[in-house]
Parts: sequence; C-alpha cells; structure tokens
Amino acid sequence: MSMSLPAPRVLGDVIPGGIVRDALLVVGGAAFTALSAQVSIPLPFTPVPLTLQTFAVLLTGAALGTVRGVLSMSLYLVAGVLGAPVFSNHTSGWGGASFGYVIGFVVAAAVVGRLAEGGATRGVARTAGVMVIGNLVIYAVGVPWLMAAANVSLPRALALGVVPFLIGDAIKVAAAAGLFPATWRLTGHR
Repeated sequence: MSMSLPAPRVLGDVIPGGIVRDALLVVGGAAFTALSAQVSIPLPFTPVPLTLQTFAVLLTGAALGTVRGVLSMSLYLVAGVLGAPVFSNHTSGWGGASFGYVIGFVVAAAVVGRLAEGGATRGVARTAGVMVIGNLVIYAVGVPWLMAAANVSLPRALALGVVPFLIGDAIKVAAAAGLFPATWRLTGHR
C-alpha cells in the first residue's frame, strides 16, 4: 500500500514542513510587504503614495493561501499600528488617508488566497483575474477610508486613490499572471 501526499493547493504548500514552515511563511510575507512598502513614490496631487505594497500583498495571498495570507497581512498591519516603521516611507501608526488600503490588504489576502486554493493561479488568464479581484478588494476598503480621512467625495477619492494607480496595477497584474503559472510549472505541479 503506497501513500501519497496531497497535491499542493498553493505555492506555499510546495515547501515541505508544518507549523514552523507556516510561521516562517507568515513572517516572510509580512516582511516582504514591509520591504515593498519602502519602494514608495509620493505623488504631489494625492495623499496616497505609489508603492509596491499591493503587489506584495497579492503575491503573498496567492502564494500562501487564505489562512497564512490573512495572518501575514494581519501581522503586517498590527506591527505597523504598534509602531514598527513598516508602512510606506518607514511610517507606522493607524489612521491617515491611506490606512484603509492597509486594512484592505487583509481582506484581499483572504479573497486572493481562497481563489488560489481553488487553483486559480495555475493559468495566465485566471491568475490575472485573481489579481484584478484582489486590487478591487483593496480599493473597496481603501477608497471609503480615504473619503472619510480626507473628507472628499467619491469621485474625488477615486481621482486621488484609484486612477493614478491603474497603470501600475496593470503592470503588477501582468507580472503576477506570468510569474505564478511559470512557478507552478517549475515545481512540477500543474
């Protein structure tokens, strides 16, 4: 009688191990997001900087799955709220115009992670779709927060917190859409 291991559901499952692996992946995802936040370009017309955070969040959620992705982004959020300089431009704390996007990271990690667990990162088109959905989730939380924090209307919040980032988001989606299926092929799992 032979026993076989279950097929990996997300890329994080390809790495052997148990709880120690999971803890390292959670911490690694939070650290990756913190490092990506430091690639920050302030835009003079909006309080929301251009960063690589969303790319890191979506990659982390897709690679780690629902639970580990949510734990990773929750760790990132809590570390920043408690004073670790992990948000863009080495900032921390809560509140401010862009904090809603950080809250959205946790929700997006859950959604993207769940879709990835269903096999949605194994093909180019499906991966692109997952990343678009993840971006929309981040905007769905970040824009209302921006409206409240900056005391602006919905059209103004969209102009400040969505429109300037659409080209960058499209590039990130394209990169992830190529990266995930290729990585699955390299691991020998499809």
